[in-house]
Amino acid sequence: MKRIERVQTGVRLEKRLVKVLKALAEYHDLSLGDLLEGIVLHALDGESPFGESSLGVIADLKRVYGLDLDHSDAHSLTEEP
Repeated sequence: MKRIERVQTGVRLEKRLVKVLKALAEYHDLSLGDLLEGIVLHALDGESPFGESSLGVIADLKRVYGLDLDHSDAHSLTEEP
């Protein structure tokens, strides 16, 4: 096991995305921070963080929370005033 030091961050994320991430973390019995660390570490290695079963759960959660965004929206989001 590797020892690390964690820091508090002040990131802002799209509201429905946060709901999906929190529900996914709960589904996998992880904290939101642990889920995000795993996603980022996989992405930095050029790997997909999710298997087929998780992708199905994610699709269901996106429907439940009305999340209609995908990767193609990543660089074109603007915040409502």
